Amino acid sequence: MLFVDVILTIILAGSVAAIPFRVLPPQSKRDVNPALVPSFGWQSGVNPDGTGNCDGAVNGTNGKPILVPCQCPPNSTFFLANLNKNVAAGFVTTNPTVKLSFPTDNSTASQLARLNAAAVTLQNLEGPGVGCPISSTTFSAQGKAIGAETSTNGSSSATPPPMSTVASSTTISSSVFSAMSTAASTTPAGCGVPTSTSVTSTAVPTGITSTNTSVSPTDDQIATLAPPLGWQAGINPDGTGNCDGAVNGTNGKPKLIPCQCPPDQTHYIANLTANIRAGHVVLNPTVQLTFPTDNSTASQNARLNAAAVTIQNLNGAGKGCPIVATTFSAQQKAINAESTS
Repeated sequence: MLFVDVILTIILAGSVAAIPFRVLPPQSKRDVNPALVPSFGWQSGVNPDGTGNCDGAVNGTNGKPILVPCQCPPNSTFFLANLNKNVAAGFVTTNPTVKLSFPTDNSTASQLARLNAAAVTLQNLEGPGVGCPISSTTFSAQGKAIGAETSTNGSSSATPPPMSTVASSTTISSSVFSAMSTAASTTPAGCGVPTSTSVTSTAVPTGITSTNTSVSPTDDQIATLAPPLGWQAGINPDGTGNCDGAVNGTNGKPKLIPCQCPPDQTHYIANLTANIRAGHVVLNPTVQLTFPTDNSTASQNARLNAAAVTIQNLNGAGKGCPIVATTFSAQQKAINAESTS
């Protein structure tokens, strides 16, 4: 088929514009051990449809592969260079509100943290939310396998939630799924009836937290301050379940999104409110969020992040609507442009 220029998740999968992957200079310090970098488990250019989309590594609810940009996943050299930059910085350099870490031990938390680092790097390769969707990899399956192994070994009583692209704002985040849909494929995986969204200060929201967490917003404040979706579902259906999204691809045409995206306002606000009250995405608990009510740039971005990760995880970890089903990215650019003027 987020945001993340808002937004800015992420995770769920939508359409993504063709990305002119640049060759980055190698990093000389704090490079990660390539042996510990999660494998994509997929290759680019599988079964092209002639419009720039190819089969992804994950099947949708219709049993067919979710479409991804044919250049996704990127070549390993380009990806590793970006990952090294991000790990050295401690955050996604093209989307600084998205934190990450890359621990090297073999604990479940560390394996999930490395998956998260790979996922948010993938989704923000060229800018906030401008990258490849998680559905162009087997990251979700890898996260489930790690959780299953943990349960089998008895080291944990519960299987960790799936990873999410919009991952959490914590340094070690195990949500590689949700943010994935931000810069995702043509049709996001499991894009069910959406309900809410928001992101912190990145084009594609990938789990960011704000320092302003002392006061819990009221229901009225949430409804008033929730970033508008800026788009409606069901525009120009193509007969295969896809409709036009709010963002154009590099070909000048709207990126395709599931026709039920974005969700209606009632579902959006209800889900957003539930997530804000919990302090994390209820259906993908590793993805943290905050919803400060002041008008600072950081708080406006935090609300966008909250909205973004909400819509990307409407029906489960990484199962929701892509950011391109909203105008969150444009809203974030406007917020940040105003802050620099």
